[in-house]
Amino acid sequence: MKKKVGLIVNPIAGMGGKVGLKGTDGAEILKKAILIGAEPEAPRRALQALERLAGLRDELHVFTCPGEMGEDALTPVGFEHTAIGSITPGATTAENTECAAREIVASGAELLLFVGGDGTARDIHNAIGDQIPVLGIPAGVKMHSAVFGTTPGNAGQLALLFLKGKTVGTREAEVMDIDEDAFRDQRLSARLYGYLQVPFERKLVQSVKAGAVGHEDTAVRGIALDVISNMEPDSIYIIGPGTTTREVMRILALPNSLLGVDVVLNKALVANDVNEGELLRIIEGKPARIVVTIIGGQGYLFGRGNQQISDRVIEGVGKDNIIVIATKSKLLALHGEPMLVDTGNERTNEILSGYVSVTTGVKEKLVYRVSG
Repeated sequence: MKKKVGLIVNPIAGMGGKVGLKGTDGAEILKKAILIGAEPEAPRRALQALERLAGLRDELHVFTCPGEMGEDALTPVGFEHTAIGSITPGATTAENTECAAREIVASGAELLLFVGGDGTARDIHNAIGDQIPVLGIPAGVKMHSAVFGTTPGNAGQLALLFLKGKTVGTREAEVMDIDEDAFRDQRLSARLYGYLQVPFERKLVQSVKAGAVGHEDTAVRGIALDVISNMEPDSIYIIGPGTTTREVMRILALPNSLLGVDVVLNKALVANDVNEGELLRIIEGKPARIVVTIIGGQGYLFGRGNQQISDRVIEGVGKDNIIVIATKSKLLALHGEPMLVDTGNERTNEILSGYVSVTTGVKEKLVYRVSG
């Protein structure tokens, strides 16, 4: 008898990232994202995960949603599947996700895969709680929750191991979400909504995002001063989001979008809160650097909250022109695990993998490993 697995795809997940909208919760924000050129991210990320499960194609029956909420992703990989319920193409809702999750549980599925971000995780939790193991294929802009694979490919690999009985089992993982309106207003307001049971393999599933540690002002200031003292004339500096990078802008006395991406040239502001398209235009034919810090607790350099610095921007700037900054305490909090990248492009992830120099203070650097 074939094993039963569920798949739900949030087709709009991640569309706000590269265009700098920090999410797509709400019809008006989605409409704005589409108007300024946002493209679907979820289908491609679903395929990256499902390809890792291709070896079990003849052993699985997948219960999914029609069309863009699942069936379209399964067809290219040839999985036997049953489409449940109905949707309105181009106007899918949280209710569609919740109804599908309940029907997947009723089908007897032993694992539910979903493609989305924190909002989708909340919908799954609201519908089924911890009735069956659930695993997120990361596709959203904001992914503070600990229910996602570190990359889509790793989510697929983890699902494969779980279905073959080769993981250590499951663990309770936090479902977190933030207020997107506050996020766009440069205020981070996150809360815990509950827990899901998630297959666990430490290197394949991400941790919950950790808040900043207090009493680090001196270390952060030293890092910022080092970055500024080494800024090269006539070179563009892309300043990623975060409290550590914010100190660079503060010392330069420039306005800063704490949760967005800013651009500096010759220590003067070029633009605040830019999107991928604007970055590509700004750096075209010019020398450029990216200044980026890691997400506390998770260790991500790219792919979580800074999707504006996309694979195309990264490749346009070049790996050697990426300046990684972090306090020693943030690095220690990773407990020896590598920093992570999830750009959505496996080639770019491979380029970024290896060892990088991390600025930890004035004329202080450490070498640390990056994994894609």
